[in-house]
Amino acid sequence: MSLISNVVRLFALFLALGLSSGLAQAARHGAPAHGQEEDGGGRVLRDIAYGELPRQRFDVYLPAQPRGPVLFMVHGGAWRSGSKSEAAVLENKVPHFTARGYVVVAADYRLLPQAEPLEQVRDVARALAAAQGMAASWGADRKQFVLMGHSAGAHLATLLAARPALVSEAGCAPWLGTIALDSAAYDLVALMEQRHARLYDQAFGKHAATWRSLSPYHALDGAHEVRPLLLVCSQLREQACAQAQAFAGRARALGIIADVLEQKLSHRDLNLLLGKPGAYTAGVDAFIARLPGLQLREQEDGAPGSR
Repeated sequence: MSLISNVVRLFALFLALGLSSGLAQAARHGAPAHGQEEDGGGRVLRDIAYGELPRQRFDVYLPAQPRGPVLFMVHGGAWRSGSKSEAAVLENKVPHFTARGYVVVAADYRLLPQAEPLEQVRDVARALAAAQGMAASWGADRKQFVLMGHSAGAHLATLLAARPALVSEAGCAPWLGTIALDSAAYDLVALMEQRHARLYDQAFGKHAATWRSLSPYHALDGAHEVRPLLLVCSQLREQACAQAQAFAGRARALGIIADVLEQKLSHRDLNLLLGKPGAYTAGVDAFIARLPGLQLREQEDGAPGSR
């Protein structure tokens, strides 16, 4: 009986030491121990909380050799659906950017009808600030974030970029630039006064004052610095490129760097195919490479993306 008791005690001690080590490692990266996974030479940190509610979470995809920059991704879904875990958000972007030493963050946020778009953009700002605060523990640089959103997420990302009060309210540091993947909702006043899909009524209501307050186009005022913008749009979708060109034109008139990348790809494919080899991915990569302040640490020879 004594021998069995000793074996049980030793096993319990071994288990406790292993659990303690795992928890300590998780604490250093701001994630629960059960939220860590290995993924192709890098690690994934799951469901890091930036608030108390279930949708206030983000995942972090760590490269084998972080080089400094962070791509912060905001999913779409008509302001009422979508997830940070969708294949279209992750499938090609994560391997493409982590191979180059970027940390990739994919964030969830509250959705309609529980949260209106203004609260959604506040969630994005809180998530961005939290990720910036943790960046050093991932081997990344809090000053080298690139904000990217698709569809509704592109609207939220550009609204945050254009409204500095929301940035300072959340405690965000400035980021390098914003990439918007196929929003048609930059000038909400123009959009809502034309024939439009019902989903916009569900998100923005029927009052012109609300449209203006949530319109990235109208938020640009020239009084505050806005980092460079890349507006990707589908030539196959009504209004998307016209909205992008108008927003870029207003930004340029205010001295803001704003590029438009028109593509003969569907709304879905502009999200899904980013990261696959081709002219589209090369165009986005070129914009990022030109961002003032972007600095990539050297990778060791033989590491993915080192050549």
